[in-house]
Amino acid sequence: MAHLRSRRRLALAVPVVLSLTASLGFLPAAASAAPHAAPAAQAKDAATMTYVVNTKTSRQTVAKVERAIAAAGGTVVTTYDRIGVVVVHSANPDFARTIREVPGVDSAGATRTAPLSAAGTTDVGGVQYLSEAEVAQLGKAARASKKPKGSVPLEPLEAEQWDLRAIGADKAAAINPGSAKVTVAVIDTGVDDTHPDLAPNFSASQSANCVSGKADTTYGSWRPVDADHYHGTHVAGEIAAARNGVGVAGVAPGVRVSGITVAQPDENQWFYAESVVCAFVFAADHDVQITNNSYYVDPWKYNCPDDADQKAIVDAVNRAQLYAQRKGTLHVASAGNSNHDLAARSIEDASSPNDTTPVTRTIDPKKCLDAPAQLPGVVTVAATGVQNLKSYYSNYGDGVIDVAAPGGDRYQIPDTPSGNGRVLSTMPNGEYAFLQGTSMAAPHVAGVAALLKSTHPRATPAQLQALLKAQADNPGCPVEPYDPDGNGTVDSFCKGNKHRNGFYGFGVVNALRAVK
Repeated sequence: MAHLRSRRRLALAVPVVLSLTASLGFLPAAASAAPHAAPAAQAKDAATMTYVVNTKTSRQTVAKVERAIAAAGGTVVTTYDRIGVVVVHSANPDFARTIREVPGVDSAGATRTAPLSAAGTTDVGGVQYLSEAEVAQLGKAARASKKPKGSVPLEPLEAEQWDLRAIGADKAAAINPGSAKVTVAVIDTGVDDTHPDLAPNFSASQSANCVSGKADTTYGSWRPVDADHYHGTHVAGEIAAARNGVGVAGVAPGVRVSGITVAQPDENQWFYAESVVCAFVFAADHDVQITNNSYYVDPWKYNCPDDADQKAIVDAVNRAQLYAQRKGTLHVASAGNSNHDLAARSIEDASSPNDTTPVTRTIDPKKCLDAPAQLPGVVTVAATGVQNLKSYYSNYGDGVIDVAAPGGDRYQIPDTPSGNGRVLSTMPNGEYAFLQGTSMAAPHVAGVAALLKSTHPRATPAQLQALLKAQADNPGCPVEPYDPDGNGTVDSFCKGNKHRNGFYGFGVVNALRAVK
């Protein structure tokens, strides 16, 4: 599943809350426990598509467009009149073309290339359990680890969390772990708020399920549909896992975290535009200060304005995220895992659309945008490993990357009990896992932003972003050619200087400076 910024490879678990799962690259298609739909329902929905219709925001215009939608064979799912975005279902193949001709419509297009369909069921591979001896050995290694001067007592698995030490988050927690008045919403696959490391800091009142494009706040609706929708739970732990003597710690263990589910409940876990629009608006209207976005909006890795559907997707998502910014919400987003230079003259995209049959195309990254990472005002995050070097998979680009943060790298080996260069965090059902990706880098930045907001409660999104950049540590472009796998081939080229460059933007974020 290329739209998520990490990928699972191997699962290792232990009974009663302790598991360590290794992961490489991107997230693959995961299994789903959702039931099959009846054949009649499948036939009925076979040709139904979802659209976003972007209009002027006057009530009269929106009302006229809604009437035109009905006349064109569309059904309104919900209308976000404050930003002029209407989510529509229609089986009319000419719907988008028809509605674009309606006065007051700025853009309109399908949010996917495949019709709406029922969720399927697939099998998932078995879990490899750690022995009691291995569990005891891991706990013993953690207890034997020396607590860094000026830091708080270690959590049971914190010896594995090289990423916290890399940005000074362990020492920051001793000064200010973050305020419970600050909430980071994880827009993702769902968050398991029953996890013992997440339950103390979870905000149910700021959580919802936005999969349909309309917020469902039924209690528990934000939870992952199954254990394979683990991505959001891992991200949430990186941000705000409590320092409670259990498992791991988050970058900002004193702030609140919420979950806004946008991933489809099937095996593909697509993140479609209508769901993301709903999430941004919900976050803004429920006093969320920061959102974490470790994904790109499916089905296009890059959305080009000369395609009417892709233009409508960017327009709708951008309206929603700008609305949230105006209401005081900062957005943090992962840059992507393709090792693409987002400042290059051109990029070959062979993965879009990812919900039907991809077609290889050459795009201009200055015009064809990764949403939401490249939208205005969004903090775009690259990933690093324990050596403070850009992760081998991380996208980069001078003038595109804002900051960098630990995302893990299997080629950069830390001095930890396991020697695992990935990032350890929470998983559904009380478990823990290692993952790597820019998916893991973004929540480190969201956590630091939450610490900044705790320290400077009146700071605007723009001011928080400026502080993230000003306090970052920039290692500068590597002196040696960038060849992380050591095969003699230079894999990326860093442009820029010590102040700002393509690998790190303004630098690697610093949690300790955020609380001083």
